[in-house]
Amino acid sequence: MKKQQIYHALKVDHDICYGCTHCMNVCPTDAIRINDGKALILKKRCVDCGECLKVCPVDAIFVEQDDLKNIFDFECRVALVPSVFTGQFPTSITEEEIFSVMHELGFTHVFQAEFMVDVINDLMNEQSLTNEDKPLISTFCPSIIRLIQVKFPSLTDNIATVNPPVNASAAFYRKMLIKQGIAEEQIGIFYVTPCAAKIAAIKGFEKYHDSINGVINMQYLYNKLYVKIKNSTKEEKELPVLPHLSSKSIQWSLTRGEADNMNGKCLAVDEIHNVIEFLELLENDEIPVVDFLELRACDQGCAGGVLLHGNRFLTVERLNERARQLENDNEGVNWKEHKEIIKDKDLFISKLDSLPAMSLDQDFSEALKKMERIRNLMCYLPGIDCGACGSPNCSALAEDIVQRKANLSNCVFLQRTMEKSKKLSGEHAIRLIEKTWGKDRLDKDCRKKGAKNEGM
Repeated sequence: MKKQQIYHALKVDHDICYGCTHCMNVCPTDAIRINDGKALILKKRCVDCGECLKVCPVDAIFVEQDDLKNIFDFECRVALVPSVFTGQFPTSITEEEIFSVMHELGFTHVFQAEFMVDVINDLMNEQSLTNEDKPLISTFCPSIIRLIQVKFPSLTDNIATVNPPVNASAAFYRKMLIKQGIAEEQIGIFYVTPCAAKIAAIKGFEKYHDSINGVINMQYLYNKLYVKIKNSTKEEKELPVLPHLSSKSIQWSLTRGEADNMNGKCLAVDEIHNVIEFLELLENDEIPVVDFLELRACDQGCAGGVLLHGNRFLTVERLNERARQLENDNEGVNWKEHKEIIKDKDLFISKLDSLPAMSLDQDFSEALKKMERIRNLMCYLPGIDCGACGSPNCSALAEDIVQRKANLSNCVFLQRTMEKSKKLSGEHAIRLIEKTWGKDRLDKDCRKKGAKNEGM
């Protein structure tokens, strides 16, 4: 895989953000600070999990996505749709109806993102048998891959080198269209994404650009489609016919979708805080031997993606019901039939590099000195983890101080102590607070959120 660019799909609208700290408090990698009364995302630490987006009370955090109009830059416009998208719709609305309305929106083709699951599953099982670093970790969730690179660099060698299904399916369908006589430059493939992490992965890896031209916010597309479907007449339409997926493929993006189809001892862990806790145990050799790990940043897997409209548990139930109906209908994709279309280079990636954003210094001896200084600073900091300094906790503030990004006087409790001993003036203390929280933040304002005149 080519070197990863640092790209993030999650952005902060500073015109809306008022520095409430909700996002800072839930970020699993301590990637958010408050500066001048606004949230600031530290790019090297962010893994695009979307936890901040979920808790923002004023929708100041948003996902940077491609405009739907971008599809019209291509004559052949393909929507690459994951199963969880159709799982958002009531069971009374068929897949064929959904795909038909997508054609009305301007897409000329629709294809399933899980089409290559059966092929990927076989390759993953082969790699699990031969991989020396146990356990083998799935590449399915880009947020988890980024998390390992950033926070658990010692585990990067455990990450599989098999492409996730979405990339393999995109490469396959592009080549199939070319084989049908469509010029490659006329083909635009747009992935309908359930999360910010997949946007970051697609835009951050140059290799993916070869197959996927853009990403569409799933929630945005769902809303447009649902309104059109509800308002459409019941007249007969020519419904698109797509290849049927195997039951395995339909459930692949859900929790245990991979683990239940891998050989050996397999574990599945979902929700990013659970994953972090598990990886800490794994890194410390506190986990018994496991052959394969399925790790997902979202609760219930992709059904819990931050860009989904529907309830994740209902989505899971709908997809499981579809899978039960298809259990005996087909056996999935036979790779041998498509050997002339899909090549090994479309199915594999090279080993990933670590991106240890949590390390204090590249020089090991310097990192040890900084760690010792952090421990000394913690003797003075109160350990209350209130976040009033603009860092998520006292430990993060100590690290920011060591990295020369903050000062000990940022702590409001130490400010009082320093004022008492006349080492800090009251005016200077107010200036420090304003630097973190913005000017006039402490003034009375009955229009702020939760106050009696909110929004007036």
